[in-house]
Formats: sequence, structure tokens, C-alpha cells
Amino acid sequence: MTTSTRGTGRVPAVLVLEDGRIFRGRAYGAVGETFGEAVFSTGMTGYQETLTDPSYHRQVVVMTAPHVGNTGVNDEDMESRRIWVSGYVVRDPARVPSNWRSTRTLDEELAAQGVVGICGIDTRALTRHLRERGAMRVGIFSGDAVADEASMLAEVRKAPEMSGADLSAEVATTEPYVVPAVGEKRFTVAAVDLGIKGMTPHRMAERGIEVHVLPATATVEDVYAVDPDGVFFSNGPGDPSTADHAVSVMRAVLERGTPLFGICFGNQILGRALGFGTYKLKYGHRGINQPVQDRTTGKVEVTAHNHGFAVDAPLDKVSDTPYGRAEVSHVCLNDNVVEGLQLLDRPAFSVQYHPEAAAGPHDAAYLFDRFTSLMSSVPMEGQRA
Repeated sequence: MTTSTRGTGRVPAVLVLEDGRIFRGRAYGAVGETFGEAVFSTGMTGYQETLTDPSYHRQVVVMTAPHVGNTGVNDEDMESRRIWVSGYVVRDPARVPSNWRSTRTLDEELAAQGVVGICGIDTRALTRHLRERGAMRVGIFSGDAVADEASMLAEVRKAPEMSGADLSAEVATTEPYVVPAVGEKRFTVAAVDLGIKGMTPHRMAERGIEVHVLPATATVEDVYAVDPDGVFFSNGPGDPSTADHAVSVMRAVLERGTPLFGICFGNQILGRALGFGTYKLKYGHRGINQPVQDRTTGKVEVTAHNHGFAVDAPLDKVSDTPYGRAEVSHVCLNDNVVEGLQLLDRPAFSVQYHPEAAAGPHDAAYLFDRFTSLMSSVPMEGQRA
């Protein structure tokens, strides 16, 4: 990716999909060129949390909501240390932000972090195209980077695909750190960072959990060095079929019977650890309005998602695995995609979505309580050996 200074307004920009579809608009954020996987997000709010979610690494996000940027940007809602999206696509950017917490415009923030975007295009038509054809590689070109259509298309088709991409180590912390419990400490959790969002350890800390966040490269010995009452595997980007190290670590945790909770990428890791396959969705689930049913209670939740891959597990039966019986605990009501797994004979469960609600609804916050209940009910003797 190459970028220059801010160019919203009059600088021409071109979006080129790998199948040859082209949209012309104006530069938004930095000027230059960028490449990634074109995906669409259905959230009407929470764009700052979306932009700073490490799960969006190497993706160009198309906002289906037509008006974006109206609340500006602040320093409190960042979910990580930087913006991770490769590019940003909006139809109608706000000219002036209006929110008492705003310190700068979204356009300024994108430019400051070198994120190339485009505005003034028909994002509804682009979203419909992606729904029909599926997520695909894309390039955004603006300013001097704009060239003839054939040349730009050739550059897009040279970009790497998301299938087979091993990205967790690129976004995870390189050094361990601790998020202290809020109030009285009740538990210690080792959290394997595969692309964790800042709100996730905060939600655990609110429940009296001291969270030790470990790099994606952490070993089993690193996990148990913190003397954990539970182990957590986070969300993150990339293809779960490449995550052999994380799968190996999770299997060791399952062998010891330590309470385990995974979200998003962590759900796919659990699926692989149990012997299920994973596959790439046509266009994935992204946004903060996805309906999911908790099959253990029958309750329907509105949830926040960002995943382009899913676990291939049977919906209609309990499966035998090397770690006991497992079943699908949650399912998406739009398309019956597996959205959660749980073991029936060991203390482990996972969900495919983001219960920390940053951004998003709070319907799934109970999952953190379920994790604490699991740690409360499972004797820890012999599980840290």
C-alpha cells in the first residue's frame, strides 16, 4: 500500500474489483493505492470500533449505511492501537462531525494513519454485487495512483487472497501484558491474543478476572505459567486452516480440563481442535445486527460479527470428539451457519461472534458470566500440572 496526504473532496478515486467491476468516486482519507478483500459491514454505528478491530486486517470494508462519520473520532473508543482495515468505502461522508466526545474527523484519522478510502460511490450497488458474487480482492486507487483500467485490474489480481492467509501474529501483541481485575480479584485467565479487541479483557475484568494477554505465539508452558483458572482464545483475522499452533495449544488445554472460552477465531480454533473442518463463507457475516439463537436456551440474540470463515459441524446431532461429546450451541438464523460450540464432557465452549459489544448490542454479554460460572464450578486441582 502506498499513501500520501489527505484528499477528501475533489481528488478522483477508483475502486476496482477482481472480477472487473469498477466504481468511480472521490478520495476519502489518505490518497494513494491499497489492496485487500472487499467485504461489507451492515452496522449503522460503531465505525471507529470496526476500523480498529484487528479482525479486519487486510480487508477493505464497505459500509452499507449511507452516512458515515457523523460522530467523528475520539481517543476512548479505539479497540486496539491502530486502524487495521486496508481500505474504507463510504457513500456519503459527514461534512462536519457532531458529538461532544469527538476530537477530530474520521477523514482526518484515516489520513493520519495512511488508510486509503473512497467516497461518493453507490455502496448499495457494490454490496449487492458482493452478495451475488462473494467477497473478492479489491483495489482502491486515488490521485497519481489512478491508471488505465487494465493496469489497475492487473494489480488487484496480483494481491494475495484471504484463503490461506496466516495473519494472527501480524496483529497480536508481541509482549505479554496484564489487565487487572476491577474490584476484588476472583479468577486469573490466560488470554491468547489472536487479534484481541480491547473491550474483551475489560469485560472480563469487570467480573473480577485478572487477564494475562499472551502473544499468538504463546506456548502451553506460557499459558500455564500464569497459573490460570481459565484460558481464553480471542478473535482475529485470517484463515483458520493455517492456525496449527493455536490448535495445538488449545488441544493441550482441553487435555488438562481447564475451563476454556473462545470467540470468533477462537471458535474456529475449537472447531479444528475437536476435529471439525472449516470453510470460507461466500461473503461472511459483518456488522452489529446479526440474529443468533442460543440453542441451549432458545433465546434469540442480536449480535456483532466479523467472520469470513465458519466451522463445519453437524447441526442435528451430538458429535463424538477426542475430548468427549460436542454439540452446536448457537446458530445464525439468517443462514444456519454454526455460531457456537460446546463440549458436554469438558468445561469448554465458544461462539463465533463478539459478545464484548464494541461496537454492538449487549445481548450476548451473558457469555462472560457463563465463563466465570464455568471457572467457579470446575475444581482446579491437577489442571495446571
